[in-house]
Amino acid sequence: MLFLLPMPILKSLYDTGSAFAKAALPIAGFFNKKMKLGSQGRERSWDILDTKVKSTIPKIWVHVASLGEYEQVVPILEKLNRKKYQVVLTFFSPSGYENKKNTQLADVVCYLPIDAVSNVSKFMGLVEPSLAIMVKYEFWPNYLNALKSHKVPTILVSGIFREKMSFHKWYGSWMTSSLEAFDHFFLQNESSLRELKKLGFENASVSGDTRFDRASQLIERDNRIPALEKLINGKPCLVVGSSWPKDIEVMKKWLVGNDQTKEIKVIIAPHEVHEEKVTELENSLPFDTLRWTETKIHEKLLTSNKSVLVIDTIGLLTKIYSYADVAYVGGAMGNSGLHNILEAATFGVPVVIGKNYDKYPEAGKLEDLGGLFSISNAQDFADTVNKLFEDDFLREKTGMVCGHWVNSNTGATNHVLEQLKTIDEELITS
Repeated sequence: MLFLLPMPILKSLYDTGSAFAKAALPIAGFFNKKMKLGSQGRERSWDILDTKVKSTIPKIWVHVASLGEYEQVVPILEKLNRKKYQVVLTFFSPSGYENKKNTQLADVVCYLPIDAVSNVSKFMGLVEPSLAIMVKYEFWPNYLNALKSHKVPTILVSGIFREKMSFHKWYGSWMTSSLEAFDHFFLQNESSLRELKKLGFENASVSGDTRFDRASQLIERDNRIPALEKLINGKPCLVVGSSWPKDIEVMKKWLVGNDQTKEIKVIIAPHEVHEEKVTELENSLPFDTLRWTETKIHEKLLTSNKSVLVIDTIGLLTKIYSYADVAYVGGAMGNSGLHNILEAATFGVPVVIGKNYDKYPEAGKLEDLGGLFSISNAQDFADTVNKLFEDDFLREKTGMVCGHWVNSNTGATNHVLEQLKTIDEELITS
């Protein structure tokens, strides 16, 4: 029977599937824009690595899945000694790479080639990492096995382990041995530590989530956007961050009603900002909106009586949250995945999200503390947002809960940096 297949056969099936994915990805790109970006980007990765990786300098390989995981590792990237080490940063997802391919926090940035045996061998030969840093739950068995065989010090940052992960399933238990590549697991919570111990690993500690350190940094910088101040003009403001169509759908009735009264200014920053998706968002609303790229310099913001501004560019959302009285963080109304709630919470802003957040323990914790509200439908959204805007005491109290929660959970980065110093004192800058 299938569930009795021995581990070598399961490993062989995985390798066959990875090789097939490597071959099929360019074809899949004809049918899906995101896959096309990933396919073309991965092809360019070899040229990027070949031309930019310096054989004379030791390398630190940092791998993240997407934008959220990149934000988790930023506080560590900022401390890596770039005078002694070259930092190679790889992404799995186009939404991460396309947004951060020009980051100044790494020397080489590219997609991670598919976890096929031939790719792994070529990648390791080009990069020759002296240290590897993986983030959250990026567990590619062939890459991990190669790191182990090359005796490369490897750590996991802000790791999460759950009971439902593949390691606990008949079809994925063979991958457990690849976790032996890690010298240390820095975990987000106690439940992850318990799950990891069930797999037989003790070289772990609960350090917390480095995103709290990243979020706490946001409040210390200059977040002013004068053009937004013109638009808001002292009115209450709802910021909708990283929205998807299902998020907009659940708030559409409320948005229509608000547009009629224009009591509250609304700023929507969609997750996808290319022209097709922004136009789709605008067309889904039965009233006219403003666009950031059309208005950011201009007198339109002073004279417009429109209630909704659509942000059609990247890189502004974390600053925009500083203008929010209430923040809705997208992704959890559908299955896209909840986006970073800490970026809003750090500014002392009540956070509203959708219903699908079981895989995001930070959301559950903030909800228990009373700083976050989960909604399931349009009526929930209207009731929750209206109450927050109408009740100043409730809004201020929940906002204070959010700000205190972020501030009191910082420190994970220092735990990681101390461990890295044991590998090489000069690896970290002061």
